[in-house]
Amino acid sequence: MKLIQLLIVMILVSSCGTKNQDEIAHKKDYDKFLVSNEIKTTSKYFNLWNSKIRPDSMQLTSFGIVGGEYNRYFQQTGDIEFLKKAEKSLKKAVDIANIGKPGFYRSLARNYISQHRFKEALQLADSAAAIGGDKNETHSLYFDVHMELGNYTLAEQYLDSLKNMSDFGYMIRIAKWNDYKGDLDTTINFMEKAKSKAELAKNKDLMLWSYTNLADYYGHAGRIEDSYQQYLKALAIDPNNAYAKKGIAWIVFSNDKNSEEAIRILDSVTKTYNAPDYFLFKAEIADYMGDDMVRTKNLDEYFTRVKNAAYGDMYNAYNLGLYIGETKQYDSALLLAQREVANRPTPESYSWLGYSLLKNGDKEKAMDVMDTYVYGKTFEPALLFQAAEVYKANGKSDRVIELKEELMAAIYELGPNMEKQVHDL
Repeated sequence: MKLIQLLIVMILVSSCGTKNQDEIAHKKDYDKFLVSNEIKTTSKYFNLWNSKIRPDSMQLTSFGIVGGEYNRYFQQTGDIEFLKKAEKSLKKAVDIANIGKPGFYRSLARNYISQHRFKEALQLADSAAAIGGDKNETHSLYFDVHMELGNYTLAEQYLDSLKNMSDFGYMIRIAKWNDYKGDLDTTINFMEKAKSKAELAKNKDLMLWSYTNLADYYGHAGRIEDSYQQYLKALAIDPNNAYAKKGIAWIVFSNDKNSEEAIRILDSVTKTYNAPDYFLFKAEIADYMGDDMVRTKNLDEYFTRVKNAAYGDMYNAYNLGLYIGETKQYDSALLLAQREVANRPTPESYSWLGYSLLKNGDKEKAMDVMDTYVYGKTFEPALLFQAAEVYKANGKSDRVIELKEELMAAIYELGPNMEKQVHDL
């Protein structure tokens, strides 16, 4: 009996030791970045050019520069109004430009991509191409838009036209292409090369972009320590970078299982950063903690913010998850999923459609959607889980077992809340 007790104690001690060894994030590394500094959304440079804009203004340069500054403010604050102001400035630039018009078309198209207005972005890319100008820039835009629209054959054609192993833009796009194909090793290889190129050029914007994207890819590959270090490098360049802090919060939550600390990190972000999904993340953590008060508070904050019509279709996927998992509004989910497929016919949109059909009791049609548009066409764990649920409902046990194996290896990406659901498949 004493031997059994001793073994139990040894196992518990060993388990505790392993947990500490597995912890990745440490307050001493990132605490200095959690100070909530006021985000400046004006400057002498901005005021100078903004002052040149009048109701009857024809100051083309002013509109382009002011639009760019508004976009930067959006990136820094998450405030949708800045993205809409950028759109307004760029539309005026398109209207009055005689020289450099393709560039303004491309800038406005990228603004529309940020707003999830992908079909309108494609129209603007066509307008830029019709005039001419920088062919590589237009083809880069075409690749980006077609990837968002799920037109993968066209996207690959434009990627092939850009091939230049010394170009940063090509390397990040070939990385994205290989991620879509599920070749994560090649994805990381190209992203590391792009990062090195950005560092060699000492271009802080490209370095920041490289670090945060490489951190994401490392996370997908289970290289959590490497992911963490890249987020820290991003914060060393931009201490206010909300995305990097969100990435660290995910590591703290999903890997380190320190929910209170993850919420503390996010609380520091949402004091100055306004994107609704950060509140949804806090609600997810609170749900795992069993803290219904914090969960409800953050869900309410999310719903209040996304009511703003300026967001358009930007949060459709998040809303679908809430309609199905939270409010059980399956009819609303189906209508929104159909809207998403019309706007953006990707495996993700079709997966939501199939999942919504399942929740509405049409399991056969749900499986048909998964078979045709999702299975074998995406490697995103959240979508594979939806497919697995549809196949389970239809008695396709072989396929469920296959998908469950993949999902078990992706628990970090799915998060602690999904672990039991995956086990129960």
